[in-house]
Amino acid sequence: MDHVQLLTKPVAASITKPIELYIFIDPLSANSLRMQTVLRKLQLEYDHYFTWRYVLSTKLASLNTLGRRTKGCLTGTQLDFTHPALPSIAIKAAELQGKRAAARYMLKLQEHALLKTKEVNSYAALIDIAKETAIDVEEFISDFGSKEAARAFQCDLHITREMEVDEVPSIVFFNERIEDEGLKVSGMYPYEVYVQILQEMMSEEVMSNPLPSFDELFVRYPILTTYDVAQIYSITEQEAERELKKRMLQQKIERIHNNEVTLWRHKHKI
Repeated sequence: MDHVQLLTKPVAASITKPIELYIFIDPLSANSLRMQTVLRKLQLEYDHYFTWRYVLSTKLASLNTLGRRTKGCLTGTQLDFTHPALPSIAIKAAELQGKRAAARYMLKLQEHALLKTKEVNSYAALIDIAKETAIDVEEFISDFGSKEAARAFQCDLHITREMEVDEVPSIVFFNERIEDEGLKVSGMYPYEVYVQILQEMMSEEVMSNPLPSFDELFVRYPILTTYDVAQIYSITEQEAERELKKRMLQQKIERIHNNEVTLWRHKHKI
């Protein structure tokens, strides 16, 4: 691999499992969505070996006016505005309610972005998305305009610069030995490459968990693309679609789509 580099582990990071992954993504980019598919399969098979955190690495020209404009919006002097940083700050605002809240919010945000059902760079749309997600909306609105959410996003950008991540998505692997360097893998590789890296960092053979059934998969990940399902089970997209249609007929999942993308959603999950 040409895009592999050794890095020093951040002092503030802590590990409860032997390996920690820093996953650098732009939450709305196509390649980052594919990286999330890789992460889901890694979680299903090997999450007993690693913890992980997303680092939002949205490329931005300027953040100079964002704080003033957000404050104006919250005080009613400006009803709405758009900015490419807003989706990332919204995710960090949701994250102040916990990692799971942020994951639910990001999933709903990505759903609207893929289906083109909302202008996801819009402040008003991002508030509406919070209302569709199982989080405290009033707290989210307060946090969205807070220094804490903006600072959390800026911290992610700082980590991106500190680790010299210039390609998104990227993953940095750290082990539990603080003195050891991390391994930065820039860009996208086949799933088997990440498993191999995990095994090399463990210095022993890693044992995979069995993959869940289709029904169990949608309990854990309530919205998936055909590509997600195909990659997780190592089958073709045609085979995945046949299985998904069977479960749609059984009314276990529903299909939502536009001319560009098809999503499959668990019918009993928000």
